[in-house]
Amino acid sequence: MPTDPRQRRAARHAQPAGEQSGASPRKKPITVDRITDAALQVVAAEGYDALTIRRVAAVLGTGPSSLYAHIVSKEDIDDLLVGRLCSEVVLPEPDPAAWRRQILDVYVQIRDQYLKYPGVSRAALGVVPTNLSTLRVREGLLAILLTGGIEPRRAAWVLDALSLYVSAYALEQSLVQQRRSDPDQEWVLGREELIRRFTALPADTFPQTRRYAAELTSGTGHDRFDFTLGLIIDNLTQPPQPQPTPASDTAG
Repeated sequence: MPTDPRQRRAARHAQPAGEQSGASPRKKPITVDRITDAALQVVAAEGYDALTIRRVAAVLGTGPSSLYAHIVSKEDIDDLLVGRLCSEVVLPEPDPAAWRRQILDVYVQIRDQYLKYPGVSRAALGVVPTNLSTLRVREGLLAILLTGGIEPRRAAWVLDALSLYVSAYALEQSLVQQRRSDPDQEWVLGREELIRRFTALPADTFPQTRRYAAELTSGTGHDRFDFTLGLIIDNLTQPPQPQPTPASDTAG
């Protein structure tokens, strides 16, 4: 800008009112919420394998260095993703008369959130959650189990087992859908074709597979999901099996 007042005035009058030469629209600031939105956009459109810091930065119209003011690594984005999905989960007031149904309902919600974004459940595998929204859901699940009379350590361990199963289930479903959309992946078979192949196996080598082909292929994925969670939950009230006493190292 010219220092002489007359030159500054002339410069202002040399362009249309309300416009500044060379000015560009102000960019929206990078925030944690915008990073999370962009990451979910990448996963929804391209799958979890496409999720990188560079790809998220491109969606935001900036460079990767801009993101490092808010995150430390790709694992931070994973934590944000799981936290965002968990923020959508509705937790019930723990009810000792309905705790089994409540546990199943919460995990169904988590499953359905994962299934919206292909492969995103991988972000929940192998990490200790620190996001407050994720911890909120874990706190709610623990409260339900404790209200149901489950011993604290048993409740803690079953939360790990159920969370692992739900993440693995959602990941498998996303892989199946991905392979079905690929015309080269012809090995993804429907139930009728599986039954036909199972019943065509040699009877002397696969007698049980031939005989129970219908049972082996029965039920939808969600039917089996409910069965597996029910199997785990219903066995929580069974008394734990006694552990064998280790043999003494010295003869008595």
